[in-house]
Amino acid sequence: MADLAFSTNAYTNHSLSEAVDRIADHGYAGVELLGDAPHAYFPEFGDEDRRALTAALDATDLAVSNVNANTAMGYYDDAPPSAFFEPSLITADDDRRSWRVEYTKRAIDLADAVGSPAVCVATGRPLPGNPPERAREHLEASLDEILDYAEPRGVEVGIEFEPELLIECTDEVLELIETVDRDALGVNLDLGHAAVYGEDLAETIERTAGRVTGVHLEDIVGGRRGKHYHRIPGEGDLDFAAIFDALDDAGYDGFVTMELYTYPDEPDRAARESMEQLNRYV
Repeated sequence: MADLAFSTNAYTNHSLSEAVDRIADHGYAGVELLGDAPHAYFPEFGDEDRRALTAALDATDLAVSNVNANTAMGYYDDAPPSAFFEPSLITADDDRRSWRVEYTKRAIDLADAVGSPAVCVATGRPLPGNPPERAREHLEASLDEILDYAEPRGVEVGIEFEPELLIECTDEVLELIETVDRDALGVNLDLGHAAVYGEDLAETIERTAGRVTGVHLEDIVGGRRGKHYHRIPGEGDLDFAAIFDALDDAGYDGFVTMELYTYPDEPDRAARESMEQLNRYV
């Protein structure tokens, strides 16, 4: 039976410690930490920030479900309000790619410090001048270095696939896991992404069983015919009863983390209504 967590990436108008407090108030068992600005952007996340986070976690008794290192908005002086994957693990520029590898290691350090079982990271897009076959070589080399760092610390690394990224579906993430062949590499399974790609979610859950480092969940309107926009459960078309039945059938007993970064102006409503909708299934 899975437990419910909520990501702090909905609370970007609040400090990380306040986000933890508010998520606890809504009855969640876990919290996912945004490993990016304005919460834990690692080049600026110091000892005082870590102590404040640890105090908030201790006070609320929340477990950490995951450290979300998918984006690097803090890298930019004036980033627009959208998910930035660059610099990514596949970036053609060696220095920028190395920066991202080191950034992911700092996410692993935080996961180790707060008892998170995993970090997640997205692959990024193959940009002009970096065709997919070359980007794939960069990805595998980046992952080897990251996994060498993660494995001794007991932290798993979950690739989060997403339409239009280098790794964008279940077929591709499972093939990557097989090729890299490291025990600590798995999939951070975002079921909304699978729905937008047109996958059968029960089949996706069955196929990834045993390799899931964590689950992201949100509602999606239209599935394959819809748009990639994260919505509160009940505001889209996903069958959550079927999703949780499939997770139970697969023996998944980790966290299901609501990821609703699309509600920065009303995160408490998103957290509260998500719990009301999903509490009947767990």
